[in-house]
Amino acid sequence: MSNTYGNWLRQQREAAGLTQQQLADLALMTRSHIAHIEAGRRMPSLQDARRLDAVLNTGDVLSTFLPGEEPPVAEYFEAVRVLEQQAVIIREFALSYVPGILQTERYARAVLTPEYPRVSKEKRDRNVVTRLERAKVLDDPVTPAVWALLDEAVLRRHIGGPDVMAEQVEHLIRLAESGRVRLHVVPFAGGGHPLLTNMLTLLWFADQPPVAYGEGMFMSRLHDIPSVVQVLKHRYDCVLGNALPFRETLALLKATAKDYARHD
Repeated sequence: MSNTYGNWLRQQREAAGLTQQQLADLALMTRSHIAHIEAGRRMPSLQDARRLDAVLNTGDVLSTFLPGEEPPVAEYFEAVRVLEQQAVIIREFALSYVPGILQTERYARAVLTPEYPRVSKEKRDRNVVTRLERAKVLDDPVTPAVWALLDEAVLRRHIGGPDVMAEQVEHLIRLAESGRVRLHVVPFAGGGHPLLTNMLTLLWFADQPPVAYGEGMFMSRLHDIPSVVQVLKHRYDCVLGNALPFRETLALLKATAKDYARHD
């Protein structure tokens, strides 16, 4: 992102007599996010830019003159992508696919290659790169702490073929055995559970209240109302309580990977 945008934001903030923290509070953002935008290291989402315009009384300047590159993710996910990079704890529940930050390149490519409508190879490649960039949150060996609850359907659904699935499950095993990610599988044998209708991500931060994100087909919702986040956390905890213990989950993953490798 050109720093012209960030410099202009800083000038408007200072003209309004606001500190970065004050602007962040008014625009429902974090101080670190404001600092990154002003330094030219990050581009705000359209939603963030509109809130900044409203707080700074700049009309629609910040939302209209965002750097004109194609957004790396769907607009409805942009705010979550930014928050994901700032989180100190991430808890995922996956119903159909391996969570994005845990996907291998070939698995991500299979997920992001829709049968209809078709997309260009260039756009598909950009989507894959963005998905893999998100996974870099795991490069830090400590933060964020990541827990992932996987419905058994995630392991049983063949995405990209047996060899892609074998590679993906082996990647999950490495993450689990290294201690970088805590994994638990919710078995079919457990029947229904409170998260059976959609995927869920819970995010905690060092400098702001937790949020929850739920997503379905072309629909999503970012929840920041404390009472709603608490209800969703309770549902997550309930499902976690019915999931396989860590060692049994690891044994299931290894058996599943071996099964896929046998059918390569």
